[in-house]
Order: sequence, then C-alpha cells, then structure tokens
Amino acid sequence: QIQLVESGGGSVQSGGSLTLSCIVSGLTFDLRTMGWFRQVPGKEREGVSCIRWNGDSTLYEDSVKGRFTISRDNAKNTLYLQMNSLKPEDTAMYFCAADRLAYGLAPDAYTYWGQGTQVTVSS
Repeated sequence: QIQLVESGGGSVQSGGSLTLSCIVSGLTFDLRTMGWFRQVPGKEREGVSCIRWNGDSTLYEDSVKGRFTISRDNAKNTLYLQMNSLKPEDTAMYFCAADRLAYGLAPDAYTYWGQGTQVTVSS
C-alpha cells in the first residue's frame, strides 16, 4: 500500500518557521521526484517546490524562493520542507506528492499524494 504521510504543520506567527516532513512507504522513494504543494479553500492547488530523485535539482515557486528549502533523505524515505520567514499568505494545507517521471510544479503531473498538513500563519 502506497502511503505519503505529512507532518509538521501548525500555527505560527508571521516571521516564524516550520519544517514539514513527508514519510513515504510502499513505493521506490529514491527513484521518484517529490514535490510540495499547497491549497487554500476555494483556490486551485499550487506547486511550492519539487526535488529530483537524487536531490541534484530543485524548483521553487517565486513567492517562496529564499524562504523555503526542500530536501530529501532517501535512506529514511522522507521529504522535508524547511519554511522560514513565514507570511500570512503562506497559510494553506500543504501536501506532498510523488511521481516517477514528473519534474515541475504542476499538480496534475504527480500520481501519489498525501492527505496534507495545515499551516496557519498569523500576522
């Protein structure tokens, strides 16, 4: 059974930090592109960041560049998103996703998804 389980969300004040984690089981983690996405009620899911299977290439959505860092530990089947200098507009449900072939920030390109973890940033 393929599972992606996010954790690390919570409520922080503007300027604060959070680290999200996504533990993957049931698929070959080290051969997958992994991505972080977020969604606000009433809006489409948007790509935040992604990382190639070997970690040698990453992409970031413009609004998070310089504030968020994606990383992965293939030995632990875990994906991370370090989020610094958080802003109220970062408030959303954050999802991790995996795909063997995709690389990019388009949600439709990813096959496997977690259930999400809520991040709330107050001003």
